[in-house]
Amino acid sequence: MAGFDPAGYLREVRQEIGRVTWPSRRETLITTGLVLGLSVVAAIFFLVVDKVIQLATRLLFGFG
Repeated sequence: MAGFDPAGYLREVRQEIGRVTWPSRRETLITTGLVLGLSVVAAIFFLVVDKVIQLATRLLFGFG
């Protein structure tokens, strides 16, 4: 096994960074909006599920 070459490693890192396709500002804003929107939808979903389970527990066992 060959030894570690720090200079070669840094060259490869620079080459890989050059190959990365960075998102545009518009793409970043759209995906950020989607993440925030879906997070709100998930929060509402789990709130509703929690309330349904709470109601079922209250009806079945008399507490909750």
